[in-house]
Amino acid sequence: MKLVRFGEPGHEKPGLVDAGGAIRDLSSIIPDLNGRTLGADSLNRIRNLDPKTLPAVPSGQRLGPCVGKVGNFIAIGLNYADHAAETGAAIPAEPIIFNKAPSCIVGPNDDVMIPRGSQKTDWEVELAVVIGQRASYVGANEAMDYVAGYCVCNDVSEREFQIERGGTWTKGKGCPTFGPLGPWLVTRDEIADPHNLGMWLDVNGERMQTGSTKTMIFNLPQIVSYVSHFMILEPGDVITTGTPPGVGMGMKPQRFLKSGDVVELGIEGLGQQRQRVISFEERPADTSRPVRERSASV
Repeated sequence: MKLVRFGEPGHEKPGLVDAGGAIRDLSSIIPDLNGRTLGADSLNRIRNLDPKTLPAVPSGQRLGPCVGKVGNFIAIGLNYADHAAETGAAIPAEPIIFNKAPSCIVGPNDDVMIPRGSQKTDWEVELAVVIGQRASYVGANEAMDYVAGYCVCNDVSEREFQIERGGTWTKGKGCPTFGPLGPWLVTRDEIADPHNLGMWLDVNGERMQTGSTKTMIFNLPQIVSYVSHFMILEPGDVITTGTPPGVGMGMKPQRFLKSGDVVELGIEGLGQQRQRVISFEERPADTSRPVRERSASV
């Protein structure tokens, strides 16, 4: 299944993408697409519905993040061998874990805002996994049983904050709008092999990243298991699992985002995102809302 959240920020409703690509309103079945509704029983209930019995959602609705009320937003660094090579970093012996702030999560087509004082805002197309049931000290052989599905993540990163300002990577990873998720949450049964998916990212129509999940250093079962040994993963938590080569930091000369740029990205089977980049000064007056959210169809 392909599941979505649509509507204005803070008022998103759950939806199901039918075979024709239209969104069907699930709000009479579940209140939202979040940790409370991502368990196997809930997903099976949705799977057994006839989409034609659900109301069609008018086209042009804004797509929100494909999962709501995220508790832990965890990221894995340097998890692609070819990306590690472009940055000059050694292959890590164990997964590198850092946090992205849940408050940075926005919809897949909402604008990305360059933080105040930033000179090095970068892009990263990533495969994210969404947890479906509570996981603690799980083995790699059972880890995927705890995963509800997958989605596209743009792990937007400020490299000066991340690398040059001391402390942990978290500084450059959780700025407002730095976590577009979606367009869809694709349930696990839809993807035959999540370790063989093509990935891409363009800036202003120029291809920057072309890769595949097959170059991951640590695979998804290893990642979910590993993280669960350091924290309890709750339903609705998100783990974004690393990026292939082609980030701005790895270019010679380096290249970073500026106001007016357009970033487009996607992963095979998981859909596409499109973000316009704006400066901190262009942010909306109401800073409690995602930055200049725009409507988009599936």
